[in-house]
Amino acid sequence: MTLADLSSGIDTVWVVLTAAMILLMEGGFALLEAGFVRQKNAVSIIMKVFVDISFGALLFYLVGFAFMHGKDVGGLIGWSGFTMGGDLTHLSLNISTDTFWLFQCAFVIAVISIVSGAVAERIHFRAYIVYTILMTGLIYPIYGHWIWSSSGWLAKLGMIDFAGSAAIHALGGFAALAAALFLGPRLGRFGEDGKTNIVPPSNLPLASVGAFILWFGWFGFNAGSTLSATNPNIGHIAVTTLLASAAGCAACILFTMLRYRKADPPMVINGALAGLVGITAGCAYVSDAVAILIGAVSGIAMVLASEWLEGRRVDDPVGAFAVHGVSGSIGTLAVGLFAMPGTAAYSGLFYGGGWHLLGVQALGLVVVAVWGFALTWIAFRLINAWRPVRVSKDEELVGLDVGIHGVPAYSQEHDFLDIEQLRKR
Repeated sequence: MTLADLSSGIDTVWVVLTAAMILLMEGGFALLEAGFVRQKNAVSIIMKVFVDISFGALLFYLVGFAFMHGKDVGGLIGWSGFTMGGDLTHLSLNISTDTFWLFQCAFVIAVISIVSGAVAERIHFRAYIVYTILMTGLIYPIYGHWIWSSSGWLAKLGMIDFAGSAAIHALGGFAALAAALFLGPRLGRFGEDGKTNIVPPSNLPLASVGAFILWFGWFGFNAGSTLSATNPNIGHIAVTTLLASAAGCAACILFTMLRYRKADPPMVINGALAGLVGITAGCAYVSDAVAILIGAVSGIAMVLASEWLEGRRVDDPVGAFAVHGVSGSIGTLAVGLFAMPGTAAYSGLFYGGGWHLLGVQALGLVVVAVWGFALTWIAFRLINAWRPVRVSKDEELVGLDVGIHGVPAYSQEHDFLDIEQLRKR
């Protein structure tokens, strides 16, 4: 065995393990969202996560990977690698194409999972399947090509997004906002007199466990993006990831204590996630102190964004836009301000790099916001022309678990269900 073979083998093990950590995050999404929604919709959330993994993996294999990482066509789209075939020599990897695909596939599944929480408790299951196909096969891969392919037009301008604050989280966040606006709020969420009705989470301990699993998986998300087990920056990436998430969580604890006179558990949970989202773009490029700043700002901004949406009667059951859209935007712009010299092609504004990087980061952020929002809105309009995107009033009132899937999340031994009646719903 040569030294090159050994290096490739070690990198392969590293990338496969971190890809598995990212895929485990789907369990985190499932528990987090099931805990945030009402009991009558817990099965519905779990079913959407199964759609994310299964349809997401298949569509990314068939077409998404080719659009994202195939040979470039005009800086706009890739066009080789459909079903992992064709010419992919331009990737120049130290790992196999299969290994690289696995890691990238874990990312695309995470993108669609962001949207699932924003549409909870009111989207029809078949409509969600169609949207998942469009997001994983088309919407995400094309934007991903622009920024993560060396020939993509944003990459050529110099945009930096190490592990996806823009490409994954901002895209998913703005798509989630479009979906929530299109569907409208849940029945009874906002009264006709302007009153806002709180929908209590069904199981905060369950949501907390989901957040902890996401927190764990994020180290694979960020550190795994090196694609190399021998990259000396892995330790720094892991440290900035932890510091930012801790700062986001701590900031939310203190900020909600000052604002509401008590630490708000759902906000604290989302504060940790906001810090993780915020650091994802710059985890390899910023200092430890800046990571703490990014996390704290992301956490507080998440709280304010949640209040802003609620004041405008936008119903986002799990805070998908506030966590991913807002914090992803902050993280994307922070790179343009704080990227340290020598860590990337361009330095941040505060490190003598001038305005170029910040301008490119801002451009990429505007592009992803418009792309994610507009394409999702158009997708939902098209789907709705075929079949209603939103469930019926009766289905929403009884809950999607029984109304759509024919089974409750929680039952007692003495409960009996008429299977024929459930199948007719």
